[in-house]
Amino acid sequence: MKISPLLKLTLIFTLCVIMMGAYTRLSDAGLGCPDWPGCYGMITVPDQHHELTYAKAEFPEHTVEPEKAWLEMIHRYIAGSLGLLVLAILFICLKTRHAPKKLPIAIVLLILFQGALGMWTVTMKLMPVVVMSHLLGGFALFSLLWLLFLRNSPNWLPGDEPLAKRLQSFALLCLGVLVLQIILGGWTSSNYAALACTQLPICEGDWFNNLHPTDAFYPFHQTEGSYEFGILGYSSRMTIHVAHRFGAILTTLLLVWLTIRMLTLSQTVQLKRSAWLLGFFLLVQISLGISNVVFNLPLAIAVAHNAGAALLLLTLVYINYALWRQVK
Repeated sequence: MKISPLLKLTLIFTLCVIMMGAYTRLSDAGLGCPDWPGCYGMITVPDQHHELTYAKAEFPEHTVEPEKAWLEMIHRYIAGSLGLLVLAILFICLKTRHAPKKLPIAIVLLILFQGALGMWTVTMKLMPVVVMSHLLGGFALFSLLWLLFLRNSPNWLPGDEPLAKRLQSFALLCLGVLVLQIILGGWTSSNYAALACTQLPICEGDWFNNLHPTDAFYPFHQTEGSYEFGILGYSSRMTIHVAHRFGAILTTLLLVWLTIRMLTLSQTVQLKRSAWLLGFFLLVQISLGISNVVFNLPLAIAVAHNAGAALLLLTLVYINYALWRQVK
């Protein structure tokens, strides 16, 4: 059985999980179901009178909000389906003689850890470091599945690239910076700091003298209740937001320079196309980021911003894999 079609389907499912996770988080539905893996102790969202009575008795501190609860459960259903697809990929790889073995095993271990993070996200009441880790796990899963697909699809990769050595170190630097920027984005979202600054290009007011990095980036703040809607003060949230904006500027400069260098130095069609794609995704991502500020974080644009980051990451993973695999 060919694994590439299954990998394509799994990649699509992974992107759907990332986008659905963002939609759930941005809709403030992360605690739509206060328990895990069920919802108020049930497989589906309670809607019958006896089910609502049971939910109220067992979870008296929560009010059943069906729309938010369904968002959370749909996210779990899609994530569960993704887990089955990943297990199928592992089974096929183990049965196929020349297929990779270590990479699909690592992917299965990662998705199991993702399941645990999903549980902790609920049981630890949206603790930012857990929410951010869950987001990063989704991006890591997307990247590893993409690598597995590339390893099984040699026709997707360029032939001999004489100037690979002149590009590979800078491409790797760009990948590292993009990952750090995604981490900053996850920290911004999980601490509800996306609207801490409402003006461009940096922030309104005397933002520089109000920076509070020690508190803003401490990962283990404690609270007796839920972390929903954030527990940090304005200065800390503003600091996180400003850091994300400066990260965006640095990332943009590096990726623009990488795009230019690849277009001028690369001699293979695939790498030139990937450079154009990198530039396109970067332009879209910048536009979405600015739109989030100008239009006060519209839900559709905010979700698209998450998807844009994932597609940028995949493009850079492809570029790095294509360049580094040529070095013997």
